[in-house]
Amino acid sequence: MTAFGVGEPGRAGEQISLYTGNANPALARKIARYLGVPLGRCEVFEFANEDIFVKILDNVRERDVFLIQPTCSPVQKSIMELLIMIDAFKRASAGRITAVVPYYAYGRSDKKDQPRVPITARLIADMISVAGADRVLALDLHQGQIQGFFNIPVDELTAIHLLSNYFIKKQIQDMVVVSPDLGYAKRARAFAELLDAPLAIVEKRRVGNSDRAELLNVIGEVRGRRAIVVDDEIVTGGTLMETVRALQREGVAEIFACATHGVLSDPAVDRFRESALEEIVITDTVPLPPAKQFRRIKVLSVAPLIGEAISRIHHGESVGALFSSEMQLVQEMLLWDEEGAQDEDERSRPGRERDIPAPASPVA
Repeated sequence: MTAFGVGEPGRAGEQISLYTGNANPALARKIARYLGVPLGRCEVFEFANEDIFVKILDNVRERDVFLIQPTCSPVQKSIMELLIMIDAFKRASAGRITAVVPYYAYGRSDKKDQPRVPITARLIADMISVAGADRVLALDLHQGQIQGFFNIPVDELTAIHLLSNYFIKKQIQDMVVVSPDLGYAKRARAFAELLDAPLAIVEKRRVGNSDRAELLNVIGEVRGRRAIVVDDEIVTGGTLMETVRALQREGVAEIFACATHGVLSDPAVDRFRESALEEIVITDTVPLPPAKQFRRIKVLSVAPLIGEAISRIHHGESVGALFSSEMQLVQEMLLWDEEGAQDEDERSRPGRERDIPAPASPVA
């Protein structure tokens, strides 16, 4: 039994069925631990010719299946695992298939901002639907309009309350929330309201198709304050470092950063180690390998948030109601994360046997 509890099983009395591919098995284990149910058994591995093979080892006929698979690195492999697993569950006569995609790749390709370019976020949505998913559960999509790319129900969660409550607990004085670009200003304003702090915006433009951004101006009063830069994801850290330098020029006292998705592609971590950032707070939607971990990176778990949403979907309850009493719920989630972190760290320590094998082996 978890801190929040799981109600009576739904869908013809059947228990929640959780499965995972190889993208982020650690998060899937945490969600299973939160819900108090075991992970389902299946094999997901790659042949020598790079074909992906999936075999479900349980009877899933008419079961309510939740497939946990963020489309993180290696992105193309993670996407194909997700699609092939959905197809396998459909052909195994699963009653309902929910694709739980904590991190949605290609989210930045959500419009035609140049001539003769694709809208890849829509393409991925079409593939998930055609593969046979009945609904999607996602977390902090790059743009809310991506929900409309699907012809099946989409529940989009947000980690903004989890992140903001972490900073509330730190009791930082003279805070100012900084949006790294105009496009994220609306969500950053919601974050600032939760912290009861003013909002500043960095005006920027991206140079070509590279990850390099050219900063133009800092809009808002930041001098002498402690800044919290908030974004949906951090990839190479280029935009974040430009933002940090701009804030330093404006006389900011201390700088923190937070984002839902810590992709942290090279050379992000090297940039952070050499930067003036006090702390970088991310969630575990994308796995953070040991080589990229250091003391100034704090990882919060979204397992209870996703787990609670899965429970509500399974029992036909409102997912939106999850956020009506969000502050109390988030406080309990942070406590759950702190209590479970030591056990999870112990299980994930190198040299210890894992519950779910490495990508080249079957997934248990």
